[in-house]
Amino acid sequence: MRLYGYYRSSASYRIRIVLHAKQIPFESVPVLLNTGEHREADFRKINPQGFVPVLEDGDTVIAQSAAIAEYLEETHPSPALLGGDAAARARVREILGIIGSDIHPIQNLRILQYLRSEFAQDDEGVAHWCRHWIAQGFAALESLLASRSDGRYCCDGGLTLADAWLIPQAYNARRFGLDLQAYPTITAIDAHCTSLQAFRAAHPDQQNDAPAT
Repeated sequence: MRLYGYYRSSASYRIRIVLHAKQIPFESVPVLLNTGEHREADFRKINPQGFVPVLEDGDTVIAQSAAIAEYLEETHPSPALLGGDAAARARVREILGIIGSDIHPIQNLRILQYLRSEFAQDDEGVAHWCRHWIAQGFAALESLLASRSDGRYCCDGGLTLADAWLIPQAYNARRFGLDLQAYPTITAIDAHCTSLQAFRAAHPDQQNDAPAT
C-alpha cells in the first residue's frame, strides 16, 4: 500500500493517522507541493485533480481523504473508527464535514496561493485569512464537542475518524498563529490524541519529506 502525500498537508496527515491507528503498513511517497510536483504530468496521471493524499492499494487508487478513510474502514475494520450505531457514525461524519468541507478547504494551499497572486496578500494577510476562518469553524465545533466529548476524544467511546480530522486542523491553526485558549475542549482532545503513538508517528515533523531542523 502506498500513500502519496505531503508532510504538511492536513488531508495527508489525517490518512497517516488512520493508517497508523489501524496498524496498516504503507509506503509514504512524497509529493512536494512546495515545488509544484502535484501539477506535473506524472502525478496528474495518478490523480487528475493534482491533490494529495492518494492511496494506492494494488490496482485500487483512491483520492479524497474521506473516501480513503472509509475505504480503509471497510477493508480493515479493526479498530473501528466510525463509531457503533447509525447515530454514532452520523455524529462522526458531521465533524468530518465541519472540518473537511467547511474549515479546511478555504485555507488550502491553492486558495492561499490565489490570495497572494490575485489579491497581493503578504504572509500576514494570508495568515489573518486563515485565522479568521479557522476561528469561526472552531467556535461552532467547540460548542458541539463540549456537549459530546469526554475530553479525550471527539466522540464518547474512543478514537474515531473525527479525531483524525481534528488534530491536523489544530496543527494548522497553530501554524497560522490562532490562539486556541478559547477552545478548551478542542485543546484537551488535541493534548490527549497527540500523546498517542499513531498520532506521533503521523505528525508532519516525523515524515521523510519534512525539512531538517
